[in-house]
Amino acid sequence: MIPARTDLPERLDSVLSVIYLVFNEGCSASAGDEHTRASLSDEAIRLARLLLGLLPDPEVMGLLALMLLHESRRQARTNANSDIILVEDQDRSQWNRVLIDEGKELIERSLASRWLGAFTLQAAISAVHADAGRPDETDWRQIVGLYDVLLRASPSPVVELNRAVAVAKRDGVQSGLDLVENILGRGDLTDYYLAHSACGEFLRQLGRITEAKQAFEQALALAKQKPERRFLAKKISTLDVAISHE
Repeated sequence: MIPARTDLPERLDSVLSVIYLVFNEGCSASAGDEHTRASLSDEAIRLARLLLGLLPDPEVMGLLALMLLHESRRQARTNANSDIILVEDQDRSQWNRVLIDEGKELIERSLASRWLGAFTLQAAISAVHADAGRPDETDWRQIVGLYDVLLRASPSPVVELNRAVAVAKRDGVQSGLDLVENILGRGDLTDYYLAHSACGEFLRQLGRITEAKQAFEQALALAKQKPERRFLAKKISTLDVAISHE
């Protein structure tokens, strides 16, 4: 997968993208019985370490940092039944501080180059999460600011969606919902289950239970992975109970 040393600079973006695709499939499998596939995550990290040894580029550092910070939470992301545990509900004592510290050191090295690449910015966002000892200590203002920079450097609907979640934490749920509905309303991410799931969660928090259920049902229809489907089905079941008591 790693090109010859002489070919690396001109092919770097493609190589980094492929490594990150492998990691993402390991971090959150696109389908199947398990939420994660550790062998793929491990291989992506191994390749990034190899690449960094060949080409100490700031974005290689950023990608490796991003993957290490995500990997640091692997043990806390699911329970014994492979059910998904959201970051705000995770036992942070299970986060791997060695990987977090290594990731943060790589971010500092990358930022020292004064080149703000997309992977380095995403890693910086993950580092803010890692710095929070409790969910309510998360610096959402800083996270939104980093997403603003990331949107300018590498604009995409998925980045907008992630920013919307951060805005909801900083400015309130309605602000986040407005942003997600704008994304979906213009036709982006309509086949991305996480967009509908985010919309459903915002609607639930606003007490719009019937609309929330509909959004979660849309998400469930799009989700392919069994743990994700179980997570969404539980959300819908809880809303059914709430609707029956209205």
